Amino acid sequence: MSMHTRRRLLGLSVLAALSLISACSAPTPAAPPQVPKLLVLVVIDGLPMRQVTGYRDQLAPDGFARFLDHGRWFANAHYGHGHTVTAAGHSVMLSGAYPQRSGIISNEWRDPATGAPVYNTGDAAYTYLDNPTAPLAGTSPRNLKVETLGDVLRTRSPASKVIGISGKDRGAILPAGHKGTAYMYMGETGQFSSSTYYMAGLPAWVKAFNAAKPADAFFQKTWAPLLPESAYARSVPDGQPWQIASGNGNKLPAVIGDKMDGPGPRFYGGVLASPFGDELTLAFARAAVTNEKLGQRGVQDILSVSLSSHDYVNHAFGPESRLSHDHTLHLDRHLQAFFQFLDKTVGAGNYVLTLTADHGFTDTPEWAASQGRDAGRFASSPSLAIVNAALSAKFGVDSLARGFSAAGLLLNDQLAAERGLKFADVQAAAREELLKLPGVASVFTREQLLGDDRTTPYLEAMRKSFDPTRAAQLQIVLKPNWIHSYRPGGSSHGSPYEVDTHVPLLFWGPGYVGQGEGKARVEIADLAPTLAAIAGLPAPAQAQGRDLQLKP
Repeated sequence: MSMHTRRRLLGLSVLAALSLISACSAPTPAAPPQVPKLLVLVVIDGLPMRQVTGYRDQLAPDGFARFLDHGRWFANAHYGHGHTVTAAGHSVMLSGAYPQRSGIISNEWRDPATGAPVYNTGDAAYTYLDNPTAPLAGTSPRNLKVETLGDVLRTRSPASKVIGISGKDRGAILPAGHKGTAYMYMGETGQFSSSTYYMAGLPAWVKAFNAAKPADAFFQKTWAPLLPESAYARSVPDGQPWQIASGNGNKLPAVIGDKMDGPGPRFYGGVLASPFGDELTLAFARAAVTNEKLGQRGVQDILSVSLSSHDYVNHAFGPESRLSHDHTLHLDRHLQAFFQFLDKTVGAGNYVLTLTADHGFTDTPEWAASQGRDAGRFASSPSLAIVNAALSAKFGVDSLARGFSAAGLLLNDQLAAERGLKFADVQAAAREELLKLPGVASVFTREQLLGDDRTTPYLEAMRKSFDPTRAAQLQIVLKPNWIHSYRPGGSSHGSPYEVDTHVPLLFWGPGYVGQGEGKARVEIADLAPTLAAIAGLPAPAQAQGRDLQLKP
């Protein structure tokens, strides 16, 4: 018995009854129903497409390979918006609307009128169930201005269920939309919970899942490489000085909860930054499918499962690392087991499976620089100080820039007016100072973003990220290989460049989506209209994508 199998059997009680099917290809059912009983969206947070194809020779037969060998997949799928972060990506997938319409311009931003911080799914009117609720915690979809495919479904079929599950609140809440139900991992307790926006109390099956303390089963478990050392020659070795050594360390094998007396908040956070975080989240997804009888009740349902662990791994070690490479392979095996569970429980001909990511990832700047690339880190705090000092010297007014907000710099237009300054002059001066900073490639003004110029590079992408009621007046694009960074190691994303926009868009569903590779450029905004057509539903009202017409 392999170490991977022992972990699965020991990990969670909900997995113990599951008999894994060792299949070299996905089963092909006879005659599918007219529309699928269940739509399943799997999101891999922070997975660039280059990692899927780059490790294709090492994939299991029925994880990612289910799509590549037996499904319909797109080799050139991109996000169309320029500020490529988790919340923005998750808001696009099942709405088909760019952040310019959805209002989800970033993970967090500043209120343009006050400068106060805003979290994308924050809503002080609601609290988590059976768990503490921190200020700005993500508890509802209130800030999402558009409907999702799940909202369309439940408007037409109130008996249908739409469930979003994720290690992150935004990964659960945004795909679930306004009329679905979101469950998210609680890093303080190792539980899955929801909020009072959705329900007054957790269902019995969720309470039973949490009572079994499934996260605790991973205490002091070892994350070990799945393959022999030689298999990782294409990736950067462990223990590099730019790889974050806190948390679970930066070398494999790594013991989760090492040198801790027992499970606690630090351990529960560490679980999510390992392959065990995927295993735990998928175990909860299995419990949801089983107990909510998704796709098994005579009505159409939607399940969204966003797996957060890869994003944490890439942030800490970079997508070029052996740790990220190995995590992708562990994830692939976990996906295989989950897909085979769906085949057995829902029926291979009864559901459509889609896999994508919310953004890609930029290589760690220090690694990129070692390869001869111009790369670096843009630090917000010192950059803000430099800009404000220059503005103060020019206009005699302090703090004309409130701070960085999402992809931009928020200027204090009220203060400028009070001091008798022309805002256009302040904006022009701030833009000039930003362009002097190392790593800054372009700075677009509000006027440019509201205009119709379609030729200036990256302006249209940043326009799709720009909601004028929420975004800063100046939007910044860094140079390739540069990242916004608040610490000296690790990597990030958020640019309009291919490394961050190019993500998987993979479909599987015999009888529903056909097979083969699509090479033409498509966008993730196309996902919602495409799934709507497959499901026999109208596309969400604000969708800007198109139906990819996948029916065989």
